[in-house]
Amino acid sequence: MFRNRALALGLTLLLVLGLLVTGCTSKTAPAPSGNSGAPQAKTYTFGVSLSGLNHPFFVDVKTGLEAKAKELGVNVIVTDAQDNTSKQISDIEDLITKKVDVIILNPTDSAAVVPAVEKANAANIPVVTVDRAANGGKVATHIASDNVEAGKMAADFIIKALNGKGKVVELQGIAGSSAARDRGKGFNDQIKTAAGIQIVAQQPADFARAKGLSVMENILQAHPDIDAVFGHNDEMVLGAIEAMKSKLKDKKVVVVGVDAIDDAVKAINDGTMAATVGQKPKLMGEMAVESALKIVKGEKVDAFIPVPLDLITKK
Repeated sequence: MFRNRALALGLTLLLVLGLLVTGCTSKTAPAPSGNSGAPQAKTYTFGVSLSGLNHPFFVDVKTGLEAKAKELGVNVIVTDAQDNTSKQISDIEDLITKKVDVIILNPTDSAAVVPAVEKANAANIPVVTVDRAANGGKVATHIASDNVEAGKMAADFIIKALNGKGKVVELQGIAGSSAARDRGKGFNDQIKTAAGIQIVAQQPADFARAKGLSVMENILQAHPDIDAVFGHNDEMVLGAIEAMKSKLKDKKVVVVGVDAIDDAVKAINDGTMAATVGQKPKLMGEMAVESALKIVKGEKVDAFIPVPLDLITKK
């Protein structure tokens, strides 16, 4: 009987020790690694349609948006319309087919691009416009400098530089683009306040340096006695400067552009250009990506987001 009791006691002790070991093992077992059960953050893809990467200004817009996209973990697909509206519309349709989350758009032609904007609307893809607006369709936000103000600033500078008297040439941007329309309006409205200033020629040079040169050569045949030139962007006036070098020799002409691209700033420092209204294209690109990300996350953004302007002179 004693042996039976001892055997039973031993079995009980073994059972208790087993339970203790099992309990300890369960308490010290490592937790499953990783976070496989948690939902993964969505990686967004933004489609970008720029009017023309042959322009340094839009190269800077691209640089800014790509840098900000990388910082925020957003993928971007950048297309170059090459200043061709038909190509831009085709590029936008392709981005829609790819089901991008947002389309960031810099129109070649503010009116002609409207059907493409409406196609993005129908596909429930938000559209953000940069620098140039679209004349129709639903746009979530427009990011740009105040182009009317840019034209006004240029006019004020020329009025002061000419002491309110002189003959002026206006080189216009691409017809139909909002930037050309608004800069032209701001410039012309303000220049009219100086009764002694006459605009002797207004011709499109399509924001291009080579065309700025050829258009200016033609203008100088009829108007060799000009006192100032305003161009809707720096590229055109840099071309115009080359034309004036050969045609006007040492005659001093006040030349003002818009954008503050590197070549224009250099020309100002060299004394061949008087001033440029400085926009901030890299900042525009950054703001476009930031705004697009807010939109896809359901956050509120303003319908118009202004980018500040600076008047840049040698001083």
